[in-house]
Amino acid sequence: MGALKMGDVKHIVVAKFKEGVVVDEIVQGMHKLVSEIDVIKSFEWGHDVGSQEMLRQGFTHVFLMTFRSSEDLAAYIGHPTHVEFSATFSAAIEKILLFDFPAVVVKHPA
Repeated sequence: MGALKMGDVKHIVVAKFKEGVVVDEIVQGMHKLVSEIDVIKSFEWGHDVGSQEMLRQGFTHVFLMTFRSSEDLAAYIGHPTHVEFSATFSAAIEKILLFDFPAVVVKHPA
């Protein structure tokens, strides 16, 4: 087995929104956010469609951002647009799980 290579830094947010929140509006806000902040290498999101309720523990949406370095992630976290959006996002969240990690690349995408 070859040596594992450290990859990009990932920022993953798993969310359960409060009752009555219009999730589409939050997602549109995220699209706007990522279009305005250059250090974000990529952005992906989705919502759970198949897990049993017991397994997903109420979480419904996942958001994944990729950065080239921890410095880029720090620049994103401190960016005024992110700080402003965070207040809106936090107000809409009932429960959240957040991870920031340097990815260990085992298999590159094709």
